Amino acid sequence: MRMNADQEPAWRQLAATVEETLAEPLSDWFMDAGALSVSLDDAGDQPLFEPPPGTTPLWRLTRVTALFAGDIDPAPIAAAARARFGGQILAWDSTVLEDQPWERAWMEHFQPMRFGRRLWICPTGFEPPEPEAVNVILDPGLAFGTGTHPTTALCLDWLESLDLAGRTVLDYGCGSGILAVAALKLGAAAAHGIDIDPQALTASAENARKNGVEPGLTLGYPSDPSPPPADVVVANILSGPLVALAADILARLKPGGRLALSGLLTEQADTVRAAYADAVAFDPVGQREDWAILTGVKRLPAPVG
Repeated sequence: MRMNADQEPAWRQLAATVEETLAEPLSDWFMDAGALSVSLDDAGDQPLFEPPPGTTPLWRLTRVTALFAGDIDPAPIAAAARARFGGQILAWDSTVLEDQPWERAWMEHFQPMRFGRRLWICPTGFEPPEPEAVNVILDPGLAFGTGTHPTTALCLDWLESLDLAGRTVLDYGCGSGILAVAALKLGAAAAHGIDIDPQALTASAENARKNGVEPGLTLGYPSDPSPPPADVVVANILSGPLVALAADILARLKPGGRLALSGLLTEQADTVRAAYADAVAFDPVGQREDWAILTGVKRLPAPVG
């Protein structure tokens, strides 16, 4: 809804630009000051390359944006921030955000998407364009993936091309669970999703429930006891972890099983492929925009004698 003239604004957004080293302390300070949420963004048009596992990537100039209730007075917060951090705050901005029907807002930007011949990802509220096709209901979100990123699209196209009837599928780094859920909807007998983030496991369970495939999905952490090796393994993560985790990923795939590795740029494909080349016969590299997918078959053990 829109505000009337005598109404308070729905939200107040305060943003400060700081050097990288101050981003986390300022984020904590905003939360202590009553912020409802805080986000970090690039303030200097700096490309952010893949960080090492376990690290938090930041930009040299970082914009720290805090969301407050609309009835707060921004002046005392700005004064307190200046008193605490002084000239380290390079820029300051205060913005009023009006309330709006967010469901309709995202529906204007997200539409059902088709992958392969028969797989659709449909946001809640849309009628599936092809009711008889394989339809996965998944709402847009930035945290874990919904099919809009090229690497997720590459993985969905690949899964749709397989005959998954009776097969077991492992989604390594499951995020939203989109790949595991899609595999089950495409006929897989069972799927297993693993992730290091508990929020990802929660999201995957909810999306499986929403799509009526919850009984077929098991979820866990990489450190949990491993299920039997799967017929199909898909890992849509990042090139660094794909290389570092090659032995673990391969151990979770049956000999003769199908493998897909994505989340990598095309120039990273050779490095990732080299980490698996002794065990996998690879197909030609698949590509969408600047992103790549490596697919192949795990080689059978050499005959004894």
